[in-house]
This record gives sequence, C-alpha cells and structure tokens, in this order.
Amino acid sequence: MAFDLAVNTTTTQSARTDGPSCSKPSTEPSQERPKPCCVCIDEKVARDECMLMNADGRTQCAELIQNYKACMRGYGFNV
Repeated sequence: MAFDLAVNTTTTQSARTDGPSCSKPSTEPSQERPKPCCVCIDEKVARDECMLMNADGRTQCAELIQNYKACMRGYGFNV
C-alpha cells in the first residue's frame, strides 16, 4: 500500500482562514473552537523546522516552542 505524502503548503496556508472552524479567536464566547491543525501554522512551521535542523532542539528552539505554546493557549488549547 503506497501513500502520497506530498504536502501542498499553499493549500495548508489558505486553509487557515477558510471556514468557521479555522477562524481567528474572537472576543465573543463560542462553544465551537477551531481545530488545532488550523491555528498557529506559522509558529508550528518555525518550531518544526528549528527542531529538525538542530541536534539539541529543546534548548536551541526554546523561544519558538514557547511562542507556539502561547499561540495555542490563545485559542483555548491546553498545551
């Protein structure tokens, strides 16, 4: 069984703002929050690239990791 693992980054970037489940956080309380895959994409990409390119990723990428966690918390995710 073969899988196509090619990723279209253009689609991923545009998916961030498409549809109600991928919207930016609002000040109004809502019962429906966005999916984790749809938010903080830029922070996630920067964190992942740093972790892949550095042998000691936890130390060298600590600021990027904290930025990603802060962004996710801003959307209501407990990380």
